[in-house]
Amino acid sequence: MGQSMGAIDGNLQAVRERIARAAQAAGRDPRSVTLLAVSKTHPAALVEEALAAGQRAFGENYVQEALEKMDALAGKPVEWHLIGPLQSNKTRIVAQRFDWVHSIESEKIARRLSDQRPAGTAALNVLIQVNVSGEGTKSGVASEQVFALAEKITKMPRVRLRGLMAIPEPGAGIDRYRELKNLYEKLASEFSLDTLSVGMSDDMETAIAQGSTMVRIGTAIFGTRQKIRPAA
Repeated sequence: MGQSMGAIDGNLQAVRERIARAAQAAGRDPRSVTLLAVSKTHPAALVEEALAAGQRAFGENYVQEALEKMDALAGKPVEWHLIGPLQSNKTRIVAQRFDWVHSIESEKIARRLSDQRPAGTAALNVLIQVNVSGEGTKSGVASEQVFALAEKITKMPRVRLRGLMAIPEPGAGIDRYRELKNLYEKLASEFSLDTLSVGMSDDMETAIAQGSTMVRIGTAIFGTRQKIRPAA
């Protein structure tokens, strides 16, 4: 079940402590790891409670659900991240309303976001999603295709390529995380990137030990997901 009101503050503190311990064990500054609270399927009231506890960045999978929360929390200091797949027919509203998109896997989607980002707003932060495990059922770009896509995105005027996102398969060995770290470091040296988004509630320590700069945490903050909504 999801968390009751009042539990979010303590959960956030516990997650921050886990991040700090993992970073220190890896010889890193805990401040080098950003916490993205994954609020998908949870109500705006819990997002507001997390805001009151000092959390600012929130991840959503479904565009329509996210828009409802944005409207409910209008005027609040929220940084909205789209972490789920993005369809072509949703790019305009995403370009208008979100701060980050983690799931870029084609030049077409990136170009639409750039073309549709409103003038006068900051460039949209984007991450290339890498299918680091090569799983046929998982979204993302094959590792060998990442450089070519990154080169194209960095030339687009209204998006800013920040780095990579990946979801290693459950139980992935340390070599999978090292492979991703090596790919990110090569890409970062070429394109001056700063974000490696990998690690969730069950594997954040491993991800942080292997260089993750952003962990996406849902269950450990908000509890188990509510009824899944249709992708949109």
